[in-house]
Amino acid sequence: MKLTPIAANRNVVTFNDGTEVFFSYETPVAGYSPVLGYVSTDKWYSSTTTRHINKYKDSRYNGLDAHFTTVDQAVINNLSQTEA
Repeated sequence: MKLTPIAANRNVVTFNDGTEVFFSYETPVAGYSPVLGYVSTDKWYSSTTTRHINKYKDSRYNGLDAHFTTVDQAVINNLSQTEA
């Protein structure tokens, strides 16, 4: 497992299986799963967290066609509990 600080109050945790979870403050709100692809939460937290999610999405496009699927918050929570 690897923790990567992106900016103030924004972090990404990457697991050995390739799963990635993006945190805004202490809340997991988006990520990547080898099974599900890129996902983001359907729950609204705040304008700032929405901005964080959009910046995370933009950082993952890198000129690629990275499609994000909106999923229930429980899916993101489960990603964050992937085994290290």
